[in-house]
Amino acid sequence: MSTSDRDEYELAVVGGGPAGLTTALYGARLGHETVVIDRGGGRAAMMTDTHNVIGVTEDVSGNEFLETAREQVTSYGGDLERGFVTEVERTEDGRFRLSTGDGEIVAKRVTLATGFADERPDPPLPRTGRGLHWCLHCDAYMFVDEPVYVMGHGTSAAHVAMIMLNVTDDVDLLTRGAEPTWSEETETMLANHPVDVIHEEIRGMEKDPESGWLEAFEFEDGTRREYRGGFPMYGSNYNTGLAESLGCELTDDGTIDVDDHGRTSVEGVFAVGDVTPGHNQIPVAMGQGAKAGLAIHKELREFPRSADDIERDGPVTAADVPAISPELLATAISHEGHAGGPRETAQAPTTDD
Repeated sequence: MSTSDRDEYELAVVGGGPAGLTTALYGARLGHETVVIDRGGGRAAMMTDTHNVIGVTEDVSGNEFLETAREQVTSYGGDLERGFVTEVERTEDGRFRLSTGDGEIVAKRVTLATGFADERPDPPLPRTGRGLHWCLHCDAYMFVDEPVYVMGHGTSAAHVAMIMLNVTDDVDLLTRGAEPTWSEETETMLANHPVDVIHEEIRGMEKDPESGWLEAFEFEDGTRREYRGGFPMYGSNYNTGLAESLGCELTDDGTIDVDDHGRTSVEGVFAVGDVTPGHNQIPVAMGQGAKAGLAIHKELREFPRSADDIERDGPVTAADVPAISPELLATAISHEGHAGGPRETAQAPTTDD
């Protein structure tokens, strides 16, 4: 997938999830040549339903949500590139060169929206979205008054099991034969909450033949326990390789350290979404993308020209404005969201050889 042949931009976004696409939407709509380089997949693409996003109904899948977002970005003149960024380096003129399998892209600003991958437990497992769920705050509502499992042997698994007692009275913590690693304090808390800790490994599972939803797990001791769904808690692998190669500082939990507008410790490099600290939620990611997009716009926009710049370069003339490329200008004028209404734009004259 490629929507342009150009290789120089003002903003390059690495990653096409909700955070990256929102950053790109703001970049393109605010008049900056913008490209999104996306390898595909990601947590949002795995969603069978969309939860907690105002204006988006539950029946919208992650792929449908992302496709609509991509269409919005391109409608404002943003470009999409399917590919994997293998390297980002700063050029001598202060820009950034991004290398992909198909070539190179140069940009004035880079936003890393590379996300993370959840550690998957060993099978047998139900299908994601049909009994295997990765986001507690997104999906807990689905299991109100239903039997639920939490999988894991660490502190986070124990705490999630106790948190689930807020919505159901039937919660099991499955260590799957692993020795618990939670603290004595967590052990005391767990012992005083009605959570059953099951240590036996899972031998098999039962699923509804029509819907594919999980119905029960079978354990090695021969017992069978019914569940409607649950949450594996084995940690996350943050995709910070590009950030580290650029010298961006990381937090103690392995995420990219950013300020409130997505700026990293390296000038010109921003990071948004699940690869940064905070809740892994679509609305949060979109908010981070919006903040980064606005911050990048303020760094890149031409006007107002400062007093020092005016003294050095002279006043702004009518020939200098508007500060938007001809391509994005034409796109804006013909866009359905333009104040004058969509209209045909004049094509540049061509000459024959």
